Amino acid sequence: MTAPAAGHERTTVAVGYDGSEAAKEAVRWAAEYAAAGKYRLRVVHAWVWPMFTKKLGPVKGVEGSGLRHSAESILAEGVELARTALAAARTPADAAAETVSGEPATETGPDVEGVMETGLPAAVLRDAAGDARLLVVSSRGLGGVLGQLAGSVCLDLAGSSPCPLMVVRRLRSPGEPVAPVVVGIDGTSRSSEALSGAARLAVVLGTALRIVHIDQTRGGTRESHGRHGPLRGQELLDHANGEARNQAPQLSISVDLREGHAASKELLAAASDADILVIGTHNREGGPGNTVTAVLNKARCNVLITR
Repeated sequence: MTAPAAGHERTTVAVGYDGSEAAKEAVRWAAEYAAAGKYRLRVVHAWVWPMFTKKLGPVKGVEGSGLRHSAESILAEGVELARTALAAARTPADAAAETVSGEPATETGPDVEGVMETGLPAAVLRDAAGDARLLVVSSRGLGGVLGQLAGSVCLDLAGSSPCPLMVVRRLRSPGEPVAPVVVGIDGTSRSSEALSGAARLAVVLGTALRIVHIDQTRGGTRESHGRHGPLRGQELLDHANGEARNQAPQLSISVDLREGHAASKELLAAASDADILVIGTHNREGGPGNTVTAVLNKARCNVLITR
C-alpha cells in the first residue's frame, strides 16, 4: 500500500486479524468506529508460514487442509465478522437509505475488504495501513510475563505506524454509555497532534473530551523560562481547551492539571474511568518512548497513539 497523495482524504480504517478472541474485539471496535464515521474497513491478516516452510498446500486426500487454506479461512472469518458488526452498528437512517436504493450506499454503508500478505505482523500491518486514517490492533499479550514477546507487535507499531494506532483492550457492553476520551498534552508539537486526534475521536464516538497536563515542574513559574517561554500548567490547559473548542464546538470538554514526575502513572490515573486514552509518541522513528511503552503495558482502557 502507498501513502495517499497530498490533499487526499484518508477514508479507510485498517484492522489486524489473526482469529484470536482479542482480534475479534479489535474488529468489532473498528467496525463500530467505521460505521460511526462512515469509513471503509480493511481487515488485514499477516501470513507468516511462507517465511518458514514451502509446504503450504493441502494434505493429499484431506479436503480443506493446508496452511494456505487455513490463512484464507481466517481472513474470510474476519471479513464476515466485520460485515456483521457494521450491520449491527448501522443507524436507522443508514438502513432507510439502503432500503430506498435497494443496495448499500457508499455514503451510509462502508465497504469491507480483506487483505492477506506474507510477512511478520508489524511489517504487514504497516504496509496495509499506508493510506489509512487509523490502524486498529488488539492488545493481546501486553503485560505480564509474556508482555515483551506477545506485545512486541503493538510496541513496534506504536513507534512506526504510518497513521494513528488504536490498541483495543476492551469493548463496551451493549447499552453501556461511552466513557470520556482522555488526552495527555505537554505543549510539544506531538501533543498538538494528540489533542486534535482526541477531539476528532470524541466527536465520532459522541462522548466528552478530558484534557490532561502533567506539570512536572512542581510549582515552577512560567516567568522562570522567560517571557516568551513555552506554555505550561493551567495556561497550557486553557490554550488547549480553546484549540479543541475551535475544532469541535459541540464537544463537552473538561481540563485536569496534575503534578508528578512519572507522566505515565499520572496519565493512567487520569484515565481510570476513560474509554480511550490518547497520547503522542516522542519519536516518529526509533521506538515509541518510555511513556507510551509504560501506558501500553498498564492501561486498562483502550489507547490511541497519534503520529
